[in-house]
Parts: sequence; C-alpha cells; structure tokens
Amino acid sequence: MAGEPVDALRIDARGAGGDRAQALFDVFGHERRRLTVRQLPRLLGWSAGYPQAPGAELDPDAPPLPVLTAPDGRTFAWDDPDLARALSDDLGRDVTLERDLALMPDVQDTLLLTVEASRAALEAELGGTVDLRRFRPNLHLRLDAPAFAELRWTGRRLRVGDAELEVLAPCERCVIPTRHPDSREKWPELLRHLARAHDTLFGIYARALRSATVRVGDAVAVA
Repeated sequence: MAGEPVDALRIDARGAGGDRAQALFDVFGHERRRLTVRQLPRLLGWSAGYPQAPGAELDPDAPPLPVLTAPDGRTFAWDDPDLARALSDDLGRDVTLERDLALMPDVQDTLLLTVEASRAALEAELGGTVDLRRFRPNLHLRLDAPAFAELRWTGRRLRVGDAELEVLAPCERCVIPTRHPDSREKWPELLRHLARAHDTLFGIYARALRSATVRVGDAVAVA
C-alpha cells in the first residue's frame, strides 16, 4: 500500500519500527503468500499509517494498530471487522490479515536506503521525473558522493545521526517501481533502463547495529 512519510524513525535490528508489521495474504494455487503491488497494483490506491504514533513516538516493540484508508476515502482500523471484506471487495481477492512484530520485509532484518544523487542521475538518464515513492525506501540520504557509489559499499558502515548501519547488499528491483504511486500507470522503461545501465540495482539494504532514532536532517557519514 502507499506508505507514510515521517520526520523521525525508530530502528533496530529488525528494521524500521512498525514497517511491514502487517501484511495481506491470499492463496495462489495451493500456496499462501503475501500480496504486493506485483500481483495487485490496485493496492497503491490504499494507504496505511500510524497517526496515533507519529515519527519517534512509535515504539517498535508495541506499535499501535495501523489505520488504513481506502481509495474512496473510508478509513478502517486494522481490527475493524469490516476491513477484510472491504479489502476483498476492492481487490477482488479473498484476503486475510496478519500482524507480526518481527516484521515482514522482502529481505528479513533490513532497512532499505536510497540516495538522492542516484535518483537525480536516474532522472537525467531517463529524461523525466522519477518519483522517490516508487522505490519505497525507509531512509533517503543526501550524500557528498557520486551517483550509484552506494552500490559498491557492501560491508561498509554508515552513521546516520546516532544510528550505525552495516551495508549488506544492493537492492535488485522488481516491477513495483514501474507503477506510478498515484495513478498506478505502468512505466516499463524504468525497469528496462535499470537493467541495461545498472544491473537492475537501485538502493541498498542495511542493518541497524543497535537501536536508535533517525531524524530528518541528521548528518550522514560513510566509514
């Protein structure tokens, strides 16, 4: 679903507090698996957030139940008995809801980071606007480093404010960024260009080495 911008984020070894603590599941064939924009682009018409615990107020060990907003503007608490039916009716799938405070990212126990210089370079290469929301990062960094330098940082450390992160690997992209975050219109050339020019990589996975709070405006250093 569409995410929630925040001015501060509490992180720990699991990732970003509250991020992907909830998921929708359906059965494909005989396999139960999470639903994403890959299968259902219409998910982008829904949004989810924690208005009761903005920014640093969200405790990663006890996040509140999220509030979901439907494409027609209706809002539902996660424990609303009408939510599963509203989702199923809108998405055309028999969905079930699951909550797991160990978090459920694509790569377990990680944060996803993107870098502004790389986003701007990609925009210049493609000759059009590249909305950051396509890439769904936990942290977006402005660094004094060349575009795409972060793809070579595996094993290095990043300090973001009081947080210390270990860079794990570049992020190999799927089709999700090809969907416009508002209109859901598909832009396949974005993924084709990433494949040709950047081995389909954009952004990096990192792991927090200790619990910390990061805030907009924090200094960033690469070790």
